[in-house]
Amino acid sequence: MINCDGLVKIYETDDKKVMALEGLDLTVETGEMLAVIGKSGSGKSTLLNMIGGLETPTAGVLTIDGKDISTYSEAEMVRYRRDKVGFVWQKSAKNLFPYLTVLQNVEAVMMFENSGNTGNLKHGEIIKKRKDNKSYALKLLNAVGLQEHKDKLPAQLSGGEQQRAAIAVALANKPDILLADEPTGALDSKTGHMVMDLFHKLHEEQGKTIVLITHSQELAQETERIVTLLDGQIVADNGGEH
Repeated sequence: MINCDGLVKIYETDDKKVMALEGLDLTVETGEMLAVIGKSGSGKSTLLNMIGGLETPTAGVLTIDGKDISTYSEAEMVRYRRDKVGFVWQKSAKNLFPYLTVLQNVEAVMMFENSGNTGNLKHGEIIKKRKDNKSYALKLLNAVGLQEHKDKLPAQLSGGEQQRAAIAVALANKPDILLADEPTGALDSKTGHMVMDLFHKLHEEQGKTIVLITHSQELAQETERIVTLLDGQIVADNGGEH
């Protein structure tokens, strides 16, 4: 699913150069669930952003399903970010629209997915698609245990409920890859474990490829594979090729 071959990322600010990734090699199989750990500045978020198509490597090749995503046109990259990957961020403000209900947040993502297609649909087909979207959105909210909170605004939810809503949003367009950047970082230990249980459920029942960043060694132990980064390189990997 994911293959990183000699990834290098250099950030330039003023007269200073910072190497965030230094020749990183990593292979992630389809349906694998792994945690990426390391100190701040080790390159974890840079790696996740590259897989998500938010940043491009300075050198090296990143392929997803055998395709070098750096060769994508702008339109292809938009489709990739929209349909292939789902993001869950640490701060709910990045995941949810504060002025939409939980259900509307999930439906909004599906509207973006369909925005380029509705011009070719008849009125009746558009109505049916909206009904199908709502039905699937409710199914997702049920899967994350939030169906009874569907009409609430994000501010009316607890931190754990907001993250579960964020996971539903991330799954709205049925992505193959789920990327989570410190998804439990703002939660207490008990709620963090509940969110991890949900990731496991998605992994087991839907076969999602899940890559999550965490500072918690305890939570990382709940995944089947742990990759440790230091200064932009992998220094430990308890499974897979790197």
